[in-house]
Amino acid sequence: MAKKTVADIDVAGKKVIMRADFNVPLDENMNITDDARITKAMPTIQHIIDNGGSVILMSHLGRPKGEKNPKFSLAPVAKRLSEILGKDVIFADDCIGDDVKAKASALKAGDVMLLENLRFYKEETIKDKAAKEDAQLREAKDNFAKKIAELGDVYVCDAFGTAHRDNASMYTVPCFMQGKPIVAGFLIEKEIEFLGETINNGEKPFVAILGGAKVSDKLQVIENLMEKVDTIIIGGGMGYTFAKAKGIEIGDSLCEDDFVSKAAELLEMSKDGKCEILLPVDCKAADKFDANANTQIVEGDIPEGWMGLDIGPKTAELFVNKIESAKTVVWNGPMGVFEMEAFASGTKAVANALAKATANGARTVVGGGDSASAIKIMGLEDKVSHVSTGGGASLEMMEGKNFKVISILDEK
Repeated sequence: MAKKTVADIDVAGKKVIMRADFNVPLDENMNITDDARITKAMPTIQHIIDNGGSVILMSHLGRPKGEKNPKFSLAPVAKRLSEILGKDVIFADDCIGDDVKAKASALKAGDVMLLENLRFYKEETIKDKAAKEDAQLREAKDNFAKKIAELGDVYVCDAFGTAHRDNASMYTVPCFMQGKPIVAGFLIEKEIEFLGETINNGEKPFVAILGGAKVSDKLQVIENLMEKVDTIIIGGGMGYTFAKAKGIEIGDSLCEDDFVSKAAELLEMSKDGKCEILLPVDCKAADKFDANANTQIVEGDIPEGWMGLDIGPKTAELFVNKIESAKTVVWNGPMGVFEMEAFASGTKAVANALAKATANGARTVVGGGDSASAIKIMGLEDKVSHVSTGGGASLEMMEGKNFKVISILDEK
């Protein structure tokens, strides 16, 4: 990795501002229902305090829309961090202001402090483009970022989930800390290694699996991957747009009619032999979008009034054989409506194939979002090489985009 990490610098006696992604799910009683995003930040936090630094953690949670709202407080995260660390985490009930400044100034080596939700301030999410075009917005964003930047001696970026966004805490704060160390945390390092490096230098045979509802969300991904992989497997709702492009009747299945011609163009491009696009050969169709719908396995045209909600058994076998023979696999998007047990078998087959490929020595990377949820639900998270913590960020990395927030980190 060309960027410095927290392991490359001396943090002893330093106050380290660390942008983490603690956007965890909460129930109606403000209890955390999944603490994975907290536990994945722990190696970086532990490294800092073990090496004599203090940590000022910051994150967003939910979408409070620039207003202080107790429903989106990070207080439950402070409580969980205290339990994991076995020590009290200082919780600031704001992320800027005199009280925050005083608490940060009083931090001693080994102390951990968590700021309140960054998105309680609209300045956090002002887009950089808008700030450049509007002096008032730029001043507001800059003033907010400066107040945070003044709290510490080192900046550590470890929030991959927001690495594709130029939020104040992700981009403007480190810009105001030029001259001080600006480095990656271990989670960001791992994401770049597994997503960035794998996509650009994956060992052949290299298979990409794309699913989910919309072709429009994955067009740039497909175009980027066609230059890098041997096979692109397409399933999920987006598969029916490709089926329609081939002249297959798709009944009431999901389809983006505006992208049928683009799907046909991509299929034509794949005929040059450099990259195969593998489509479903059968599906599990239902007479309504319901867990208890009537179902049938359909090859070829889907009857009127029926909709494809999962890949069929022949497709599952076709996809599994391709995955298990690969040396590198990246996966983003389910094969069907996996939240309903009746339409989860295709996604399960792909997940199990990834686990088997990993056991056979392949490097397997699962993009965030629904794919990550599926593999976790199945208890296979530890059976693949890497599960990304960022849905949108992992998708943009698969598109081949460069992230501004990573580009400004110190070079090794």
